[in-house]
Amino acid sequence: MPTIITHAAVPLCLGLGLGSKTIPPRLLLAGVALAMLPDADVLAFKFGVAYGNIFGHRGFTHSLLFAFVVPILVTWLGRRWLNASLMRCWVFLTVTLLSHSLLDSITSGGKGVGWLWPWSDERFLAPWQVIKAAPFALSRYMTPYGHQVIISELLWVWLPGVVVMGVLWHWRRR
Repeated sequence: MPTIITHAAVPLCLGLGLGSKTIPPRLLLAGVALAMLPDADVLAFKFGVAYGNIFGHRGFTHSLLFAFVVPILVTWLGRRWLNASLMRCWVFLTVTLLSHSLLDSITSGGKGVGWLWPWSDERFLAPWQVIKAAPFALSRYMTPYGHQVIISELLWVWLPGVVVMGVLWHWRRR
């Protein structure tokens, strides 16, 4: 998995590129929170839930169903607070939440992503796995492997995100 901070790259780059008139600050904040939300499943380890369990890491919180339903709930409950149309809120939040499991699927480690839950317990990895899997322990970021993780995230997530942000910003200014 990419680091939790890197999951925020997609909503940040899209939101800043599209501008605050299109993606108001509160909607951007909600997008960042939703992009990080699926990794709350690591708390299941504290309760003895195994990694490969559908309620474990990269299980149901990484599913397509979760990625489509949670933004509906957030949009409906926060429609006045988010300061944008219902459709804009739902689309932005869905894209940002979907980005989480997509990024996890292109990492070099783990058991895959439970995209098809509840219809299937199968886990999926993309055929192109370029992001180094982030360690769970913060101390491991000070090792050579931790440095490789950070570099791979900068190269494969942040750099393309900044390019997309720049293109959107330029397109918006025209």
